[in-house]
Amino acid sequence: MMKKTKSAKQRVEVSMGESVRILRELQELSQTELAELTGISQATISAIENSRVNLGVERAKVLARALDCHPAVLVFPGWDVELGHAA
Repeated sequence: MMKKTKSAKQRVEVSMGESVRILRELQELSQTELAELTGISQATISAIENSRVNLGVERAKVLARALDCHPAVLVFPGWDVELGHAA
């Protein structure tokens, strides 16, 4: 007899910088490669990923183009689509 299971809804808080790092790593890009694609220095990308520098809307647009995602994915990483607000 098979047990019925429910899929878990695990939520993990992700900062803006962490969302940049996650997407960059998923695309197998180094910080240096992302810097070359965006014109944003590697040091600034590192600072963004470590939440030492604010991402900002303009940087989010540039990074989103390079990472092939919508800027909102970077700016609002904790947004819950079902609830319509940040989780």
